[in-house]
Amino acid sequence: MDLKIAVRTYQFAERAKSELIVGSQLATALIQFPIQEKPGGKRMLLMVLGSIRSELEFAYGDTERREFRTAIDHLNEAISLTESMELGAATERLSRAVSAVTTAAQEAWDTLKEHELL
Repeated sequence: MDLKIAVRTYQFAERAKSELIVGSQLATALIQFPIQEKPGGKRMLLMVLGSIRSELEFAYGDTERREFRTAIDHLNEAISLTESMELGAATERLSRAVSAVTTAAQEAWDTLKEHELL
């Protein structure tokens, strides 16, 4: 991996990982919301997930790393499942997205370490 791409990939992946974890935590929390609060919580969660998707799309466009595309696909599934209030399954898809961006981060880390930049 090219060094410039490695730096950008690592930065994008670490940020995306944090955001996806927050999204997963919010989805888990929404399960416990009182019934009257679920519609508003769902709308907010969908906005957060849409924001994360925009970040991942930017990362993919800049780096062309397939792991970001994979994360976007999993996030799209999570969004669809959230719209249907299948929050357990949505959380699982978010975990898959975390795994995909973690792979990108690890590969970038290895490149940066190999060039003694970390």
